[in-house]
Amino acid sequence: MSTAGGQGSRRQHLWLALLAAWLALTSPWVHMLRRIPRNAGWLDYAHLGLGLLATVLALTYLVACFRGGGWRVYLPWLSGRMAPVTRELRGLFRGELPTAEGGGLFALIEGLLLLAMLAAGLTGVAWLALAGTPEAVAWRGYHILAAQGMIALLVLHVITVSLHLLDFIRE
Repeated sequence: MSTAGGQGSRRQHLWLALLAAWLALTSPWVHMLRRIPRNAGWLDYAHLGLGLLATVLALTYLVACFRGGGWRVYLPWLSGRMAPVTRELRGLFRGELPTAEGGGLFALIEGLLLLAMLAAGLTGVAWLALAGTPEAVAWRGYHILAAQGMIALLVLHVITVSLHLLDFIRE
């Protein structure tokens, strides 16, 4: 994601990237369904603690990125500014790489990733808050769907950053 807001936002971006990667990569070993099991291990508790931290960071990073009209760049459909995204999607079919600046496809992916990260965090918090209730299982399902969407968008984000770096090196 763009580092709108200076050094503090760069640190948030780095921490969010590390946390998202760690949470996604270790999630297959987290075993919780309706509640935290009695025999929960350090991975289970680390997932809970780092997930809560990631949720707070995602929320504060969203505020940093969206303030001052930044939401228009990352969520262009909300302001009716889809023309740059559409233009860049058409360009992909002609073999052109989207630009990293200007609120096009890359920024849209970044905005969706941030929303998906926040959704994964908030659904995880809801799941934890409802632990031990029948609703916890449903929120676990929502959390998994949001996390899968976040992972897909994270992969897309890494690809777009890699393409941008390749383009930068070629120049």
